[in-house]
Amino acid sequence: MPSLRVVFAGTPEFAESHLSALLKSDHQVVGVYTQPDRPAGRGRKLTPSPVKRLALEHDLPVYQPQSLKDPAAQAELAALNSDLMVVVAYGLLLPQAVLDTPRQGCINVHASLLPRWRGAAPIQRAIEAGDAASGVTIMQMDAGLDTGDMLLELETPITEQTTGGLLHDRLAEDGAKALIEALDALAGGGLTATPQPIEGVTYAAKLSKTEAELDFHQNACTLAQKIRAFNPWPVAWCQLGDERLRLYMARAEERASDSTDDAVEPGTLLAHGRDHLRIACGEEGREVLCVSHVQLPGGKMLPVSALLNAHSPRLAPGSRLGSPLTQQEDNS
Repeated sequence: MPSLRVVFAGTPEFAESHLSALLKSDHQVVGVYTQPDRPAGRGRKLTPSPVKRLALEHDLPVYQPQSLKDPAAQAELAALNSDLMVVVAYGLLLPQAVLDTPRQGCINVHASLLPRWRGAAPIQRAIEAGDAASGVTIMQMDAGLDTGDMLLELETPITEQTTGGLLHDRLAEDGAKALIEALDALAGGGLTATPQPIEGVTYAAKLSKTEAELDFHQNACTLAQKIRAFNPWPVAWCQLGDERLRLYMARAEERASDSTDDAVEPGTLLAHGRDHLRIACGEEGREVLCVSHVQLPGGKMLPVSALLNAHSPRLAPGSRLGSPLTQQEDNS
């Protein structure tokens, strides 16, 4: 099988796993592009990306331009004389001149089943939306946002136990396997590009900390999906008095009674389960959110069973979670 001369472009841990797989393959990595070092940690020390660290361990040339629109940066890329550029969560836009530089263009590993969840946060948005499956797509890049023709797809299920972190790790592994399969096929001339369907396009907006606060007026299923999607970042939370309670794992439960006497304010803690908090939510608090892992203010993430054994008074049944403003609106 012919060996391809590959330029790799990526930045975070997700991309690192793909570079690692590429380095173990029969293909030759002739250069690595990654974001400039960023301040990190309490000391705000300039820190290299995971991709840069791995590249330096293997004595690969590393390039960190602020932009690829610069003609000098484009000339530097052209000098690498590559067959293909592999892009995985790089973080910089590739202008048409860059897309046209490698002999076989540029391909991207995208963490969704395109055309669903184009954009910045496909892993979390798939869980948040309640999708039954996610996956990775190997795509021939064009000038659009994740609009290129598809070369290969690999699907994986999403269950009630799937968190953002678990799906991230699974897709990093699956994506690395799919990438090598695609490269081997491209090297042998045996891979056909398929245009993305016109229907079913959705966009995965970038995550923000501001959307992580829970509104217990929403239904239990929506809240549980959000909690799992936002684990481990930005982490869903709600007010616990004047502090924040962070929630990491949850599922929905239907309340047994249809009695009008059973209506309670959304956010009210109900009788605890054996290993989970039960929070009233939805219209008139008639649904139940079961939360199994939380983080109390000043503590670490723990199973709820450990907190209940400690008889935490802040989590007593009848207590109310949520912002004071929301509670005032309920009572008005």
